[in-house]
Amino acid sequence: MANWQQILKKSITTVDQLIELFGEERIDREAAEAAIENFNLRITPAVLAQIRRDGNTFWQQYVPSAEENEVLDGVADSLSEDDDSPVPNITHRYPDRVLFLISPVCASYCRFCTRRRKVGDPEKIPLNQFESAFQYLEQHTEVRDVILSGGDPFMLSDRRLEYFLKRLRTIEHIEIIRVHTRIPLHLPERVTADLCKMISKYHPVYVNIHFNHPAELTPPTERALAKLSNAGCPLGSQTVLLKGINDDAEIMKELMQKLLKNRVRPYYLYMADPVAGAEHFRTGVEKGLEIIRALRGWTSGLAVPHFCIDAPGGGGKIPLLPNYVEEISDDEVVLRNYAGEVYRYPLPKELVLASIL
Repeated sequence: MANWQQILKKSITTVDQLIELFGEERIDREAAEAAIENFNLRITPAVLAQIRRDGNTFWQQYVPSAEENEVLDGVADSLSEDDDSPVPNITHRYPDRVLFLISPVCASYCRFCTRRRKVGDPEKIPLNQFESAFQYLEQHTEVRDVILSGGDPFMLSDRRLEYFLKRLRTIEHIEIIRVHTRIPLHLPERVTADLCKMISKYHPVYVNIHFNHPAELTPPTERALAKLSNAGCPLGSQTVLLKGINDDAEIMKELMQKLLKNRVRPYYLYMADPVAGAEHFRTGVEKGLEIIRALRGWTSGLAVPHFCIDAPGGGGKIPLLPNYVEEISDDEVVLRNYAGEVYRYPLPKELVLASIL
């Protein structure tokens, strides 16, 4: 049986390969080549199988298009991560947690990627400048949570990934390590027994996986998730609201319910970032609120992610909620439930009396 590195080598990486597979009538050579000059192309066999089976849903996510070359108001670093980078590969925006970029590459490249300005370029996520990052983490005792990202950390060898986990576990004030990945759906063969055994030595290690559509939960992906979960990794998911892909309440409900069935807790539903080259994926905010209204109360609370905007300019994640409060008076709160029915919640008498006095 081929190992994961051998399977990765079978990926599509050129426009010529795309044309050979899908024909010149579906691939605009000039536009596709211009797009991959700005952001790498790689489509693994697992993703290619999804494109062939489910068509447009996955085509839009992975096949370069002319729309990527039409930059209107998008910016390269839409979240101002570089402004919050005190040393190479570290972004420190929140009080007690840090983003640590440890891999420059992904198994497949999502065309909506927020970090497309860096991902796929080892010079922009340098592999020889980690010592300053570790020194920064050692010196900043307020940091208790480190998020390993990139690129995809699971693209590293077991030995290399263990180096990071082991080194982080020598820093006493770091309590939680998180790994952000799409490997279980892009390259499920990478989730081996050896990888899981190694990770289990450094718990608590949380694994957050980026899922956008229920069809991504194929049998190989589900087996990979089970291996990670059985190895003691709490699993979460992050989803981006993408126009024409998952901007539909029923699709999103199916995704969230299917994730829970696989022991993956829905965590965030993001508005797509205003990143240059990916503007065509964006929807209106009301679409996200509509989806949350269709989830909350209509399915398990476990299946309802936090809907948020990662604020442009480095403002961080700002949660958005449908408004269920109709009115707040001196003696009661008027509420509308998930089904649109109105209820009244009486305030404690001492609060009512205090407002009178």
